Amino acid sequence: MTLQADLLLLLPELILAIGAMALLLTGAIGGEKTAPAISLGAIALFVAAGAAVIWAVPDGLAFQGAFVADGFGRFAKILILAGAGLSILLADEFFAARAMARFELPVLMVLATLGMMLMVSAHSFIALYMGLELQSLALYVLAAFNRDHLRSTEAGLKYFVLGALSSGMMLYGISMIYGFTGSVDFSHVAEVVARSGASIGLIFGIVFLISGLAFKVSAVPFHMWTPDVYEGAPTPITAYFATAAKVAAMGLFLRAILVPFPDALEQWRQVIVAISVLSMALGAFAALGQKNIKRLMAYSSIGHMGYALLGLAAGTGFGVRGVLIYLAIYVFTNLGVFAAIQAMRRGGKPVETIADLAGLAHTNQRLAFVFSMLFLSLAGLPPLAGFFAKFYVFLAAIQAGLVWPAILGVLASAVGLVYYLRLVKIMYFDEPAPAFDGDIALGSRAILVISGVVALFFIVAASPVIIAADAAAKALLP
Repeated sequence: MTLQADLLLLLPELILAIGAMALLLTGAIGGEKTAPAISLGAIALFVAAGAAVIWAVPDGLAFQGAFVADGFGRFAKILILAGAGLSILLADEFFAARAMARFELPVLMVLATLGMMLMVSAHSFIALYMGLELQSLALYVLAAFNRDHLRSTEAGLKYFVLGALSSGMMLYGISMIYGFTGSVDFSHVAEVVARSGASIGLIFGIVFLISGLAFKVSAVPFHMWTPDVYEGAPTPITAYFATAAKVAAMGLFLRAILVPFPDALEQWRQVIVAISVLSMALGAFAALGQKNIKRLMAYSSIGHMGYALLGLAAGTGFGVRGVLIYLAIYVFTNLGVFAAIQAMRRGGKPVETIADLAGLAHTNQRLAFVFSMLFLSLAGLPPLAGFFAKFYVFLAAIQAGLVWPAILGVLASAVGLVYYLRLVKIMYFDEPAPAFDGDIALGSRAILVISGVVALFFIVAASPVIIAADAAAKALLP
């Protein structure tokens, strides 16, 4: 392909890259007073990039096969951009309420989102690592963005140290894969594995690769950073970690395992099943004793990534479809939960303990209703959206012969229901705590409405999402 054709496939990423530089220069010249305008500019960039993803970019390979534009990447990028845009909206309200106008935040989020979009379109291990590190370097700073807050600084340092360790493990795995296949291109690696089989050295490389990727999705046993980062980072940044970053990491996981190693399914499936079951179990049981709602959401996130990995373990197009449906529902449900958490303020100061939700139904019925509905959706109760997310993943696992992991997933989901119902009980039946501030910002209200509508009415409008996820799965596994 010509350079012009290559750049056309990279158009959404170019929009974000050039736009990020323009926003950075605007902030550097104009100072902190430009922060609201830069936030709006970042959201406009996401809208423009989303439009380019949908209407302007054809399918194809670019830069000698290192970058691919296809239906799978398109689906993942739309979810990433939606999560990023709504997270910036939350962040703008969060810092405006605290008179903290920091123009660097939206710029960092644009750069991290650029890395995420490169990740889900990577078609070689070199492109994979470049996108991953671009995302990670920005996320390290975002985790510690509230630099005057001890917990935020601690969260950023832990994420940085453990992230560096996971990157080293992944690079070691990639070097082993290259050594035993002679290529870093996904298609060439797949041809070598199909022709020669998976040697012991290659299996070790795959295991190290999976270990690095498991860190990015906070799967057990590489989850240790998640509770501290979720609790320490400002709420909108936590929302960004829980939505856009998780979609990108899981999209990369799917492409980096299923495309190069379809003929090594039996070898890597055992590892994926193990970390999936462990993640589901830890997410269910560890959340039972939490008192901070953001830490509870961290363990909930670990569990949900375990459910999603079960779809990857199936190794089929049906499993990929289940994972993509899961991610779509997960993004909007979590955005609503974190918008509600951001609304937990008394006297202008945020409160985060579960006890602060006591009797919320008596002081703010609408917020309690939305909170409860989103929690029950995360628990997977029908007819809410979360039920269908888990249904498609478990069905794919059963069709692939993974009956026992699916049964363990159902049991873990039942345990998870306990702590979600406990939250509902606290909101509706405990003695009321002092009321939260009533001035929920317009953007947060809009996110709460969108999330509530998705959770409640997914059952009547699921067809377009399922069709789009099916087309994306077929693009990844023709």
